[in-house]
Amino acid sequence: MASPRIIMKLTVTAARKEPGDVLVIDLKHPRKPVLPAFEAGSHVDVHLPEGKVRQYSLCGDPTELGRYTIAVKRENDGRGGSAWIHETIAVGSTLPVSAPRNHFALKPGEGPTLLLAGGIGITPILAMARALTRQAKPFELHYFTRSRALTPLLAAIGSDLPGGNVRIYFDDEPQTRQNIAALLANRSDDAQTYYCGPPGFMAVVGRAAQHWPEGTVHFETFQPPEFDGAPPEPFVIELAEGRVVEVSAETTALAALRAAGVPLMASCENGVCGTCECAMLAGQPIHRDAVLSKEARGHRFIPCVSRATGVLKLDL
Repeated sequence: MASPRIIMKLTVTAARKEPGDVLVIDLKHPRKPVLPAFEAGSHVDVHLPEGKVRQYSLCGDPTELGRYTIAVKRENDGRGGSAWIHETIAVGSTLPVSAPRNHFALKPGEGPTLLLAGGIGITPILAMARALTRQAKPFELHYFTRSRALTPLLAAIGSDLPGGNVRIYFDDEPQTRQNIAALLANRSDDAQTYYCGPPGFMAVVGRAAQHWPEGTVHFETFQPPEFDGAPPEPFVIELAEGRVVEVSAETTALAALRAAGVPLMASCENGVCGTCECAMLAGQPIHRDAVLSKEARGHRFIPCVSRATGVLKLDL
């Protein structure tokens, strides 16, 4: 997979409105017929005016590298990125886009896969379902939405996925409702589950999957994690060459490192994209991100939101 530091100026070749105030955008390179490869679950950074950067999952087929497809839900109470895209982007527009990266990849294996999506969380899950379909691997897709009239990507699901593998539930149609806890109550020994959606949905699925073995439950969130409310404490970062950077209670590790002249790329700056991830050599981190796995938390660090106790040594 190409380095996410690569920024490509891609051309919008299609922009269509979907239910639920979602804009589906196809992007192609103006000169190169093939874009950098990606795996199901990947996302790209879209660079917007005034230095804004937003992350969007690639929801197209990973084998079709002539274009990238993203789906942007307009969030009227968001930070303005989605509104700008909806109001500005049309066929022929140019968008600076990073090469893909993936913190939500399908694990190798032949066992059954359970995919759960809530609302716009269908975007990475749809790419996974497409990949599993092409690989002829067993899976089920369970898609939870508020209303049939507000559900994006229904046509793509209907045309690209085997009907017997898909279940769609609408809050306003009682006959279609499904209890998530019951859905996750039983599992085969080699099953894996992946889920993505809004905060309430994520919390429900997370509770329902607590009895699944470690390493079999995978998720991606679009929202920053909730903190425990404890006031932040100052700490110290020691760089690989021995230089010390003090992090006050009022600033982030990322800001302190940048102020000390350490060049670090960052994007979301709220712990959900992983752009600023760096290697940790020693110390007691306080992880507050939604990116790192349990295993990765032993040796990786997300400085935009995470903190530490005492001295934290980073490989920078």
